[in-house]
Amino acid sequence: MRCPFCGHTDTQVKDSRPSDDQQVIRRRRECLGCGRRFTTFERFQVQQVMVAKRSGRRELFDPDKLTKSLLTALRKRPVTHAAVAKVVGDIEQKFVETGRSEVTSQELGDTAMEGLMGLDFIGFVRYASVYKDFDKAEDFKKLIDSAH
Repeated sequence: MRCPFCGHTDTQVKDSRPSDDQQVIRRRRECLGCGRRFTTFERFQVQQVMVAKRSGRRELFDPDKLTKSLLTALRKRPVTHAAVAKVVGDIEQKFVETGRSEVTSQELGDTAMEGLMGLDFIGFVRYASVYKDFDKAEDFKKLIDSAH
């Protein structure tokens, strides 16, 4: 940690305390160069996952965007927002736990379909019809047959 007063890079931690919400650690430090004390705050940061699109573009995984698409597929279905939030959280957690910094949009879509299948079959079929770009009734039949 660099001292904000003299720029020296050797500092010593004198005291550490977590914040009330356990999301920030407050550290009291002393510079070994000039002897002055200062406070730093450290936050936990979850690894951010990038999504590689079919077009080659990359974008940051956006849980809100996924939630919106799942809610669209589940419109007028007896599924709570909390249940959708849990599915999205589980998907995000799964990708973070792999330790990979990038997933493909296909992996994301397939994982979302798995989550929907366990949540609401009609929502699963709706999502799949858009995600897999169905253009005929036979596509629906194949999906339903493969799901059962």
